[in-house]
Amino acid sequence: MKKLFVLALMVGLVGVVSLSSQAVGSPHRVIITLESEVNDNAIAALESNGGKIVKRLPLVNGLVVMLPNEAAVPTFNALAGVKKVEADAKVFALGKPSSAVQPTETLEWGANRIDADLAWATSKGTGVKVAIIDTGIDKDHPDLVANLKGGTNFVAPGLKAADPNKWNDDNGHGTHVAGIVAAVDNSIGVIGVAPEASLYAVKVLDKTGSGYVSDVIDGIYWAIQNGMQVINMSLGSASDVQALHDAVDAAYNSGILVVAAAGNSGDGNPNTNEVIYPAKYSSVIAVAATASDDSIPTWSSSGAEVELAAPGVSIRSTWNDNMYKTISGTSMATPHVAGVVALKLSSGILASDIRVNLQATAQDLGIAGFDYSYGYGLVKAY
Repeated sequence: MKKLFVLALMVGLVGVVSLSSQAVGSPHRVIITLESEVNDNAIAALESNGGKIVKRLPLVNGLVVMLPNEAAVPTFNALAGVKKVEADAKVFALGKPSSAVQPTETLEWGANRIDADLAWATSKGTGVKVAIIDTGIDKDHPDLVANLKGGTNFVAPGLKAADPNKWNDDNGHGTHVAGIVAAVDNSIGVIGVAPEASLYAVKVLDKTGSGYVSDVIDGIYWAIQNGMQVINMSLGSASDVQALHDAVDAAYNSGILVVAAAGNSGDGNPNTNEVIYPAKYSSVIAVAATASDDSIPTWSSSGAEVELAAPGVSIRSTWNDNMYKTISGTSMATPHVAGVVALKLSSGILASDIRVNLQATAQDLGIAGFDYSYGYGLVKAY
C-alpha cells in the first residue's frame, strides 16, 4: 500500500494551486477514515493539503478534519491510504418536554405497562453498567445520584479539546432518559425500569440537544474502553455515516447491547421506512414508541429495522435542577428497552442471548407477527 507521506510530497508540489483555486466557501467538517491506523505521516499529508486536524477517532482509524471548503473533498478522498471522507453529520436528541411536574414518587405508566415492577422480585438491574450517550446527566439529581457512577464529555467549545469532566447536563434530555432507565426507588419522583443499574453520562450533545457524529463515535469508544454493558442512544441522524456504522458494530462485537431510537419522522404509513441512524444498523436494537392505549403515534418512525416498541408518549421522568418533566418521543421509548436489557443481564441471561430473548418475550401488537410499526412487539420485563 502506498504511504500517505509520499503522496503528501507530490501534492505539496502540484496540488496547492488547485486547492487555493477552490478556497471559496466556508470550512467543511468531515470524518476521514484510513485504511490503517492513524499515524504522523497521515496527519502530515492531510495538513499539507490545508486540512486542520480536530481530533483522532481511534475506534474507526479516523480523524475529524476541517477542510478549507466542501469543494476540497475530492482532493482529500484521492490521497493514498484514505478509505473514506464523510461529512461529520449532526445528530439530534429525539424528545421534547411538554410540562413540569412535582416530585411525588409513582410507578409511571410506561414502566408499569412493560411489567418492570413484576420483574423486580427477580432482578433490579443491580450493577449493570448503562452508558447514556446524550446531553449528559444532572450530577446532583436526588432521584439519580445513588446510581450515577461517573461520566465523560466530548462536546468541545469550537475546535478546542473537550473537558472530559464537564458531563453535567445543560439541556435536560439526557437526565430524562437516565431516569427512565434507573431512577432510584427512594420515595420521591419516579422509579426507573432498572432501579439499581449503574448510570454513566456520556455527553455528546450540547445544550441545544445537537452534536456531531464524531462525538458519538468517541462516546461509543469510551463505552467499550470502560466496560459498559448497555448503550442507550436516544438520538439520531438522517445521514448514513460509515464510520458510525463501524463504531456501533465494534461495540456490539465487544458484547455491548446497543439500543437506539427509531426516530420521530413517521408519516403514519407503516409501509414506508423512516428509521434513522444509528438505529437503522443491524447491530443496534431499534425502538419505536407506543401510547398508553398501545397504539403507535403517527410520528414514530416505522421500517424493517424496527425491532421493538416501548412506551414513548407522555413519559414523566427526571429533569435538570431536581425537576421532573413529561416528554414524548422515541427518545423515551428507547430507555425503557435499555432498562429491560439491564434487568435481563442482571438476572443472568447472557448478552449473546438478549436480543433473541427480547424478541421471544415481546407482546405481539398490531398485525400478527413481526411488522414495521411494532417490530416483534412491546418489550416486556417480566
